[in-house]
Amino acid sequence: MQNHSNKMTISLNKVPQITIFFWIIKILCTTVGETFADFINFNLGLGLTLTTVIMGIAFFIALFFQFKANKYIPAIYWITVVLISVFGTLVTDNLTDNIGIPLEVSTVAFSILLGITFLFWYLSEKTLSIHSIFTTKREVFYWLTILFTFALGTAIGDLYSEQLGLGYLNTGIGVIIIIALVFFAYRFWKLNGVLAFWIAYILTRPLGASLGDYLSQSKVNGGLGFGTTITSIIFLIAILAIILFLAISKMDATAKDESLETNSNHTNHKYVYAQTISVLVISLLIGVGSYHWRSSDIASQNATGQTTLAHQLNEFVTIENGMLTAVNKNDFVTAKKDADELENQWDTKEPALRKIDSATWTHIDGTIDVVLAAIRSAHPDHNQSQTALSDSLQTINTANK
Repeated sequence: MQNHSNKMTISLNKVPQITIFFWIIKILCTTVGETFADFINFNLGLGLTLTTVIMGIAFFIALFFQFKANKYIPAIYWITVVLISVFGTLVTDNLTDNIGIPLEVSTVAFSILLGITFLFWYLSEKTLSIHSIFTTKREVFYWLTILFTFALGTAIGDLYSEQLGLGYLNTGIGVIIIIALVFFAYRFWKLNGVLAFWIAYILTRPLGASLGDYLSQSKVNGGLGFGTTITSIIFLIAILAIILFLAISKMDATAKDESLETNSNHTNHKYVYAQTISVLVISLLIGVGSYHWRSSDIASQNATGQTTLAHQLNEFVTIENGMLTAVNKNDFVTAKKDADELENQWDTKEPALRKIDSATWTHIDGTIDVVLAAIRSAHPDHNQSQTALSDSLQTINTANK
């Protein structure tokens, strides 16, 4: 009777079972979250705010249908995940670019919000397992957790890959190593399965973002040069193919008996608590230690003790003047090549410049984003591009004096 009850409960679960396809499609979704947001923001020229509003509305519409469903439906669930990955990315980007909140603050804030969500979820339901999402309350906790994992993953990824200058590829490799260690700890050192799952889930966000940036960024920027359009299309097709496969095969909706897992969790509370605290301490030590190491390394490069960006921005003035000249001649081919160079040099110098004057750097970064969006538009407008470059040059020249 108990076994039958367990199977009935799992059959009503609103989320998929954990298979290899779950992790593949999760990484694909996080990659799309990065590239599709950039595609709408830059290629379509909608801007960060309007892009966030549009994707936020789309996400909440998908979430409405997800809550309305009475069982796991692959198409609805994974469309919701794709949209929440885009929306979560944009939330962090808005906090950083539009409001000027440092990535360090965003990382700490989303870590606390995620921790609070986990705490109230556990106190209310006595479990954090995704194998038992069959009530509205649990599903609310689940999707709130997912949103915070995407926002946190974006903040962590941007902090280390961009602000601390590790680069997308190195950040991705580092994340893969950590995920591998978590897997081995789960398989051979008895790390709690629920704890291991959520660690991996958080880390797949910066992994997917690193993969997306590596594929979409131009070769000048150290990427493969596929662009956000092609990268988004490739991954969206892959996601669609897997969703169709899962919808037909029902492979990730198969009920399984979890009575042994449940009983084990009930009899080993202290062991799981100890593991959780250990993971938090280790994560804190590694995070703070690596942040301090990279920050100190960047600071040592500024041996002159520079406190302003004066005379540090000459090359960006030169690049943007060249772009303005090309735009005035309606030579957008040259302007787009110069845009790649501008982005590459700006990203390369970000750690050092941001360390000198974060507020001014953020302001300039916003104007450069507008320039890139205008120049890279599918149908660039002469006047819009000219205005964006003039405004950016004025900002850079003011800071460079």
